[in-house]
Amino acid sequence: MTNSFVCAVDVGTGSARAGILDTKGTLLGRAEHPIAMNQPKADHAEHNSEDIWSAVCMAVRAAREKSGVSAKNIVGISFDATCSLVVRDRDGGQLSVSVTGERRWDTIVWLDHRAIAEADECTESGHAVLDYIGGVMSPEMATPKLMWLKRNLPGTWNEAGYLFDLTDFLTWKATGSLARSQCTLTAKWTYLAHEETGWRRDFFEKVGLGDLFQHGNLPEKASPVGTDIGALSAEAAAELGLTEKCRVGAGVIDAYAGALGVLGAFAGDEKNIGRHLALIAGTSSCVMAMSPDPQPFAGVWGPYYGAALPGLWLSEGGQSATGALLDHIIRWHGAGGEPDAAMHARIARRVAELRAADGENLAARLHVLPDFHGNRSPLADPHAVGVISGLTLDSSFDSLCKLYWRTAVGIALGVRHVLEALNENGYLIDTLHVTGGHTKNPLLMELYADATGCTVVEPLADEAVLLGTGMVAATAAGLFPDLSAACVAMQQGGKKRLSNPVASGRFDRDYLVFLEMHRQRQALDEIR
Repeated sequence: MTNSFVCAVDVGTGSARAGILDTKGTLLGRAEHPIAMNQPKADHAEHNSEDIWSAVCMAVRAAREKSGVSAKNIVGISFDATCSLVVRDRDGGQLSVSVTGERRWDTIVWLDHRAIAEADECTESGHAVLDYIGGVMSPEMATPKLMWLKRNLPGTWNEAGYLFDLTDFLTWKATGSLARSQCTLTAKWTYLAHEETGWRRDFFEKVGLGDLFQHGNLPEKASPVGTDIGALSAEAAAELGLTEKCRVGAGVIDAYAGALGVLGAFAGDEKNIGRHLALIAGTSSCVMAMSPDPQPFAGVWGPYYGAALPGLWLSEGGQSATGALLDHIIRWHGAGGEPDAAMHARIARRVAELRAADGENLAARLHVLPDFHGNRSPLADPHAVGVISGLTLDSSFDSLCKLYWRTAVGIALGVRHVLEALNENGYLIDTLHVTGGHTKNPLLMELYADATGCTVVEPLADEAVLLGTGMVAATAAGLFPDLSAACVAMQQGGKKRLSNPVASGRFDRDYLVFLEMHRQRQALDEIR
């Protein structure tokens, strides 16, 4: 076992990352390569799946070289990716999903909201599958995107022979297998993994996709996470710089990999796992809670059976724009500029100085409702918009810092809003396990503890998402008897930050304002 290693691949919104890990979960080498995005019009975002595969191959080769591990000793590989939709023709070639007609843009990115009207139609159908997505269909899921494609690009639809969630596309590229992950199908394609017959074909008939299975090459049964899909094909092994002996595991959506990475220690503890929430926070934020019993309720996606750990139900909430919102605030403000790491750090330092000088009531009359890209949870309202209250004529850098600080407060209060919904519906969450880009933002990490009243755990693993996908790869390679065992063996632990009780009163007031802003926005929307 000491000579056995695995490769984890994580495809995010802007790049592909790869890591080589040992059986203790130690990351030995990591590399990253950017991927392109096309945005031909508002709410449209597209990838080139061949560009993604090329980036994956370069990242894997570079990560293996950095690790110093021989290719022959890498016995398993798995992929996680955003829940983006890849469309291929009957020969496996690229098909355009773009209004530009360019075939290379064959992937609708997860954050694309072109299908918001179709999502509303799915919700209005009232079908029973909605009971397992929180009652409301999101434009970020597969079904509305497929509806839009059939209606607006009928040529593409008629030629389509393969439809993949991005994770499953990567598995297909690696092996040629048409297997689909239980994670992707359950979380984004309305597949009901807990039922004997997972697909509700009458739902697709009802929303005009009765011919989906003629175009999608979808299996009748999904493959549980970590299933050994097969060995790398000769072509894929050569492109990745690995061997044909390397086994490929049924993968996960990127946020679900993060959940495995931070909650892995509790994989065998069904009694207490419901106290812990995974917060995977970067461009957007996902929150995930698991339990041995289903906890269905409106406004939170799920419950999904076996979408991460076997035998457990998962509820998923989130915020559609968090890191992206802070970037937007920097670009939008007259004293801003390019929202790179240096600018975020400069603002954080100045906020600390202003708080030291002005006290904890810094910009106390400035309030931000962070729904600039809709409200994913707990309102499940993709039409929601952001609100800022308390602006003045001040356009200085300090005014940007104050707005940034109060936007961060609004983001943390949004997590509190989701937490309250979860805890009012059967969970008893008191600990947040945070991973992703937000761990590098000291303001957010402080606020997640103080504004929610929870203990915050920051994982010791450098890359919790890669760690989670490494756990999946190790399971597929047979290094552990099952996924739960792999998670327990490879988990890395974390460092705790306790909530500051002195701050709770201040944030209780902010939270009351936050809820009132939701009510007032709704009231404004209802005026005709």
